[in-house]
Amino acid sequence: MNKIYNEDCLETMAEMEDGLVGLIITSPPYNLGNNHHTGDIKHKPYEDDMPEDKYQEWQIDILDECYRVLDDTGSMFYNHKNRIKNGLMISPLEWILKSKFYLKQELVWFNRSQNFDKCRFYPMTERVYWLSKMVKTEFHNDINHHDLFEWQAEGTDKEHKRAYPKQMVTDILQCFPGGTKVLDPFIGSGTTAIACYDLGFDLTGYEIDKDYFEAMTKRFEKHKQQLTLDLKGIA
Repeated sequence: MNKIYNEDCLETMAEMEDGLVGLIITSPPYNLGNNHHTGDIKHKPYEDDMPEDKYQEWQIDILDECYRVLDDTGSMFYNHKNRIKNGLMISPLEWILKSKFYLKQELVWFNRSQNFDKCRFYPMTERVYWLSKMVKTEFHNDINHHDLFEWQAEGTDKEHKRAYPKQMVTDILQCFPGGTKVLDPFIGSGTTAIACYDLGFDLTGYEIDKDYFEAMTKRFEKHKQQLTLDLKGIA
C-alpha cells in the first residue's frame, strides 16, 4: 500500500491478494476518440479510441478484477458518462450490469460540460456508480448529501484535462471509516492520491502512461510540500 505504479492496472492487480482493499475510486478512459473536445476547447490527445465492443470487454475485465481485490463489505465508486456515438447514447450500465458487482446507487455529477449541439438536449452530467461486493457495506452518509453533486471539474496545467475533482474523492472518503485501504486503477493526474493523503487514507494506484505518471508525481510532491508549508504557517 501507499505506492503508485507506472504500470498497467490489470497486470499489476493480478499480483494483489484477494480482498486487500476496502474502497476503490476511479475513472477510466471514456473511449471518446483521440480528437475529443469540449465546446471549442481541444484536449491533449491520448490513445482513447478502441472498438466499442473491445472497450466494454476491457471494462468488464477491470471491474471483475476490482471485485476480486475488494473486501466483502467494500465499495467501488466508478466515474463514467453517457456517451453519444453514431447519434445514439451508450450507457456505462451496458457493461456494469455484466460485471460481478451489485449496483448500489447512481450518483449524478452536474459538471456543466460545454456541449451545445442543438440536435439534442445539452448533455452536462456524468455518473458515479456505487458498486459493492455485498448488499451490506461500510458506507455511512456523514456528509448528509443527496445523489446530485455539483463538483467543479479540474485539470493539471494542460497536462491532463480529463480529471475528476478532488472534492468528489473527499466527499466519498468522508463516508468511510478511517483506516480503509483505497485503490485507484486509473490514477491519472493523482486526484485520488492527494485526497487520500490529506485525509490519512492508505492508497495504491496505477497509471500506465509515462507522461501522465510523471506529471502526477510532480503534482503530488508539490501538494505535499505546500501542505507542509501551510501547517508550519498554522503552527
